Amino acid sequence: MKPLFSQETPTLFALSVPGRSALALPKLDIPETPLPHSLLREELSLPELDEVSVVRHFTQLSQKNYSIDGQCYPLGSCTMKYNPKVNEEAAQLRGFTRAHPLLPLSQAQGALKLMYQVQEALKNLTGFTGFSLQPAAGAQGELAGVLMIRAYHRDRGAIQRKRILVPDSAHGTNPATCTMAGFTVETIPSDPQGAVYLEALKAACAGKNAETLAGLMITNPGTLGLFEPAIQEILRIIHDAGGLVYGDGANFNALMGIIKPADLDFDVMHLNLHKSFSTPHGGGGPGAGAVGAGPRLVEYLPGPTITRQGDTYTFITPPRSIGRMKGFYGNFSVLVRAYTYIRLLGKEGIRRVAEYAVLNANYLRSLLKETYPTPFGADRPCMHEFVASPHLGNGITTLDIAKRLIDYGFHPPTIYFPLIVKEALMVEPTETESKETLDAFAAALITIAQEAKTQPELLKTAPHTTPVGRLDEVAAARKPVLRVRGC
Repeated sequence: MKPLFSQETPTLFALSVPGRSALALPKLDIPETPLPHSLLREELSLPELDEVSVVRHFTQLSQKNYSIDGQCYPLGSCTMKYNPKVNEEAAQLRGFTRAHPLLPLSQAQGALKLMYQVQEALKNLTGFTGFSLQPAAGAQGELAGVLMIRAYHRDRGAIQRKRILVPDSAHGTNPATCTMAGFTVETIPSDPQGAVYLEALKAACAGKNAETLAGLMITNPGTLGLFEPAIQEILRIIHDAGGLVYGDGANFNALMGIIKPADLDFDVMHLNLHKSFSTPHGGGGPGAGAVGAGPRLVEYLPGPTITRQGDTYTFITPPRSIGRMKGFYGNFSVLVRAYTYIRLLGKEGIRRVAEYAVLNANYLRSLLKETYPTPFGADRPCMHEFVASPHLGNGITTLDIAKRLIDYGFHPPTIYFPLIVKEALMVEPTETESKETLDAFAAALITIAQEAKTQPELLKTAPHTTPVGRLDEVAAARKPVLRVRGC
């Protein structure tokens, strides 16, 4: 006998019953007026459903989604930390949600004050001279920083400086950003310890190479989850050759409250407010890629930025600004959440976030080091994340491990990145996961390693507990089905 209710969620079209509706309107007591024909689509078939069916349908779909509110979400380099609900309460205050972007400044003082204080807080955390909240996402923050470097060299007539150096373990957006800005990307390899290979860096900056060097894009900690031990020497080499240094702040969760990037002599850096400062992200947004700059580049920040004149807050455009990155501060609610997060934690709380993130990653790595070894930096502490290279035998791949983790109730970590690690499994537990959760996650991975030896097909055909099983991801990418056809 087929059960009345199943794990599968049928489409709204399958649930449709002719004549059924969600609302019964009273009889008209005014003359009926037909809709304009231009608004009608006779060929459009819509499902006929009661309200309860519609609500249950979308509620069931939402429960099938992974979210940080429901499960551990250890995506490496993504910092999927828990978002305190008080942040949501602040972001939903009517004075913020109903503020129109075209309000006169006199009626937007509350929003401008919040933005100004976010800028000031980020300056205090990073040591940078100035900040702009213009960029709408981390990738756009990257682009802003690289465009600032380009403008700096052009102002000095150094149009031949078109090379930007990028470590081979960099985030994938870094080379793309350089190309979009018209630069040529040159890859710097890692040494056996996972750090920047200094001899290769020196060669790329020596002699005539120095004349064409625009700068360096670097993430610290890097995507291997390791702090760059020679970071100050690296920056000195670039500056001595006339280049500038862009810092990718995607991994700032490991450093905030402990190290100020400007003190290391970074010239410009973006921060993902939707990662380091708690706004949940994924699926394309929302985001905020605030960008900060030191003395060399502060005049080039994208504008307008926010300034204070007595008791009034207003917009100002830096004198050599690269201009706007978008029309309005459209992801303003992300700034509200970041402000709330920073104010609630305070200076000491922000530091503890970084400390606990690093502690959790090292604890988890220690539980897994025998089964899931790290090929780089195994003899020194990792930072907020680590990259394992599992080789479980029997033809088991990292993808198989990730799919099997779903059966244990965990969102898979980032896989196959960075590219310099074979079968990479990149894990970032964040500071918001408890010891009990970390123990359970490690136990699941160790059990999967045992299954790989005794029941390899169990991994190769996973997941088994989801409404949809293993997908043909190549076919899905090449021939996507983006909508359901009702008829």
